[in-house]
Amino acid sequence: MDMLVNTGGVVHKRLYVLQQQRPISHFGSFSNCTPRQLTVTCASTAVTTPTTAAPHPPTLKHKRPQNVEGDFYVNHKCIDCDVCRWMAPETFGRVDGQSAVYKQPYTAEERTAALQALLSCPVGSIRTEQPPSDILQVHSTMPLSIDEKSLPGVYHCGYHSKKSYGATSYLIKHPKGNILVDSPSFKEKLASQIDELGGARYMFLSHRDDVADHDKWARRLSCDRILHINEVQSHTADVEMKLEGQGPWSLDPDIDLIFTPGHTEGSVSLFYKPFKALFTGDHIAASHNGELNYFEKYNWYSVEKQVENIRPFLQMDFLWILPGHGRRIKFENINEKNAAIEKLLSGVGLYN
Repeated sequence: MDMLVNTGGVVHKRLYVLQQQRPISHFGSFSNCTPRQLTVTCASTAVTTPTTAAPHPPTLKHKRPQNVEGDFYVNHKCIDCDVCRWMAPETFGRVDGQSAVYKQPYTAEERTAALQALLSCPVGSIRTEQPPSDILQVHSTMPLSIDEKSLPGVYHCGYHSKKSYGATSYLIKHPKGNILVDSPSFKEKLASQIDELGGARYMFLSHRDDVADHDKWARRLSCDRILHINEVQSHTADVEMKLEGQGPWSLDPDIDLIFTPGHTEGSVSLFYKPFKALFTGDHIAASHNGELNYFEKYNWYSVEKQVENIRPFLQMDFLWILPGHGRRIKFENINEKNAAIEKLLSGVGLYN
């Protein structure tokens, strides 16, 4: 696996810029207040009337009142990214537009999951009343195996970055070189754990939003970054491998890169064929209710193209969707997968 192979045309070696010539089809408490005196002046006399100062609003670091009592809590810094709610659903829920602790962790497993969510919160809004004595042990659990039975060697990196708005990143352990999928926040503890798993040969960046600390990871792991040329900006101008055209491109016979523009102009998905896993960036994901969504509100390029580029997924043999934003989902079979996609497309009137 010395370099990418463009299955649609010619690969140009210069700066690893990859071009293809045959396009494929196109497939969103207040603090206690202190009284002050207000002087009211009338025509013939002055009357001093006591009043109460306007309460100071809570600071971002204050505990949200929606949390239940106990050690864990969420403060007002929460950006409602949903990460803690799918990482530790027994502890965190959504209340009044932000996350909150609705039940304190009870079992050891619940506590570990809550601490993993604490470490992964992109803005550090999850806190504990007392410093957790077991936090170093929890650091050592990262990255997290997603499903050892049906998705062996695929990990959730954790440590979501505020630079990528809390996007999820992954590690694929591959016999010809491991692959980071999008960028977590750079943490030396995580880098050491990745070293133990064999390091990384590539960092696949699905699109411009989720690049986070790509440069730090590239230096630390000596991995080549892959990004479509339409997504390149000043801070990613030095990525080692730039994709051009509409692909598809092949990292290895079992890994294809699929052009899926829409959310952004050059969004690309990664298809890990042996384990029927599709890493979709922000192209498509599951919502909290388990239904597929393309999050039109957060589309930066073309909603129409994004929806069009979901349609070819009906012909693809995958069961896992592993997104950057949103929730991952595993379907029981191809029929269930296709039914979910058909439902999504029918809702926007583009599938007949």
